[in-house]
Amino acid sequence: MRITNYFAPTRKEAPKDAEIPSHQMMLRAGLIRQHVAGAYAMLPMGWRIIKNIMNLVREEMDAIGCHEFYLPALSPGDLWQKSGRWETFGDDMFKFKDRKGREMCLAPTHEEVFTELAANEIQSYRDLPKMWYQIQTKFRDEVRPRSGLLRVRQFFMKDAYSFDASQEGLDKSYALQREAYLRIFERSGLNVKVVRASSGAMGGGDCEEFMVLSPSGDDEIVNCSSCGYASNQEVADSKIEKVFGDATDLEKVPTPGKRTIKEVASYLKVDTSRLVKSLLYVSNKESVFVLVRGDHQVDNGKLEAALGECRPAEADEVKKVTGADIGFISPVGLKDVRVIADPSLQGCLGLVAGANENDFHFMGVDMSRDIEVESYVPLRTVDAGEECLECGEKLEVSRAIEVGHIFKLGTRYSKVLGATFLDENGDEKPVTMGSYGIGIERIMASAVETHFDGSVMSWPRELAPFMVQVMPLNVSSEPCIAAAEGLYKTLADNGVATLMDDRDDRAGVKFKDADLFGIPVVVVIGDRGLKEGVVEVRDRSTGEVEKIAIDSLAEHVIGLVTAK
Repeated sequence: MRITNYFAPTRKEAPKDAEIPSHQMMLRAGLIRQHVAGAYAMLPMGWRIIKNIMNLVREEMDAIGCHEFYLPALSPGDLWQKSGRWETFGDDMFKFKDRKGREMCLAPTHEEVFTELAANEIQSYRDLPKMWYQIQTKFRDEVRPRSGLLRVRQFFMKDAYSFDASQEGLDKSYALQREAYLRIFERSGLNVKVVRASSGAMGGGDCEEFMVLSPSGDDEIVNCSSCGYASNQEVADSKIEKVFGDATDLEKVPTPGKRTIKEVASYLKVDTSRLVKSLLYVSNKESVFVLVRGDHQVDNGKLEAALGECRPAEADEVKKVTGADIGFISPVGLKDVRVIADPSLQGCLGLVAGANENDFHFMGVDMSRDIEVESYVPLRTVDAGEECLECGEKLEVSRAIEVGHIFKLGTRYSKVLGATFLDENGDEKPVTMGSYGIGIERIMASAVETHFDGSVMSWPRELAPFMVQVMPLNVSSEPCIAAAEGLYKTLADNGVATLMDDRDDRAGVKFKDADLFGIPVVVVIGDRGLKEGVVEVRDRSTGEVEKIAIDSLAEHVIGLVTAK
C-alpha cells in the first residue's frame, strides 16, 4: 500500500477530551474518528488492526472446535422478558417498538438468542456437547461513554456459548475456552491477569475476567503477590479487625455544622472507623439504607449485586424519609425502612451515627440493639495494604482493563427458555451452558496502553496493520526511489503486508508518523546510506537499528518479519 493512495489522516495533537493514551494515539494515528458519543468510525488502518484481531480470535476458537455463527443484532423484547433481563438490563439496553408496536431491542449480548436456537435444534444427548460463537456488533446505552474505545455504546464482541449434558461437561468446555483465551491474549501481546469476578446481569455461577493492568483501566482488581489471590473489586474481600467501643446507652450529642465523616470524627475525638456511614439509596422505588464503616467506601459493583439497579436518593427524598439533611442521617430510630450493612459492622458497638436531626449525632450506637439490619452483605471496597484472606499478606489494588469474561451459566437460561434434551434414559433435562466474551476493540485499546509510550507505538506483530514500512527519505532521488520500489515489490511478491511512505514530505514528518503507525519493521532509505551501500532497518520489537547492505536487504527484512 502506498501512503499517497491511502487514507491515514494523522494529527500532531489529540483533542483535549482524549484523556487516556490509547484514545489519544488512535486519534493521532488516524485509526479512529468519533461519530457520536460512544460510537466510533474505524478508518482504514484501524480496521486492518480490528480484522487482524478478529482473525486471531477465529483461529483459536476454531482450534477448540467452536463453530462460527452470525446472529441478528435485532431481537424481540418477549425473548428477553422470558429470561428476566428485559428489566435487569434496564436503561443500558436500547429498546424501541417497531411499526406494529412490538417491543424490540438491539442485543447487548446474545445468551437468549443462542439459547433459543439451541432449544429448537438440540433434542438428544447425542447432539451434545456443542460450542458456538460469533463476532457481532453489540449495543449498550452507556450513561457516560468515555475513555475512547473502552466505554462505548456500539462495539464488537466475540461471544461464545457451550452446551453440555452435565456440569462435568461444562467444566471441560470452560477449561477449553479458558486456555484459548490465554493463547489469544498472549498472541495479542497482552499480559493478562485472570481474576475472580461477578456474574452481574449475566447470572449463573463461577466466572473469571481477563485483565490487563493499566492506569487507564475502568476496573479495579485486588491481588496478593504472595499467594496469587486475584479478584475484581466487585467481589474482593480482605481480613480486617472489627472496631468495638464501650457498651453505653444511646446518647444524642450536638455536632453543629459537622456533616462529613472527618468533621464529625474530629469534633467528637473518635476514629473515623467508629462512625457509621449511612447512605440512602432508591431501589425499585423503595428507600434503602446502605451502611459501611466511616473509614470505608461503598463499591458500586457490590452495591448493585445486593440491590440490583439503584441510585442515590435526592436531597428532598432524604429529608422526607429521615427529617434531616444529608450528613446527619442514619436508620437509628426509624421504622419501615430497609437496611443493608457491610459485615465489618456486624456486632459492633460504641459507634457514632446520624441522629436524623440537623446538627446532631448519636453516640453509643449498638448495631444489634439500635439498628434493624435486613442483611449483612459485602458492600465496601478493599483497600491496598489490607490483609489477604488466603495468606495474611498485604493486598495490592490496581487499575485494569477487562478484555475477556467467561461464565459458567449452568441452567440459568436453558430452564426458562426451554433448551432441553433427552438423556440416555429418555428423561428430559435442561442443557448446561457456559458463556465466553471478548471485547475486540478492548484488545486494540489495551495493546496501545501497553505498547505506546506517549510518542512511539509498537504494535504486536499479529495485530499490526502492516508488517513493514518502507520510507524513502527523498522521493526526488532516483537511487532512493529505485531502492524503495525494488524492496516494495519483493516484499509484495512474498506476501508481506507493506506500507510505503512515498510522500514528497520532510523526513521529520515521515518519522513522526512512523512512530504513530507503530509498524514492526521500518526501513529507512536515504541517499547518504545508499552511497555507502547500506540501508537502515529498525526493528520496533527489539529496538535494534541495523545498517544492512542493499544487496541483502530484502532477505534480511523477510527474515525479520517471518521470525517467531
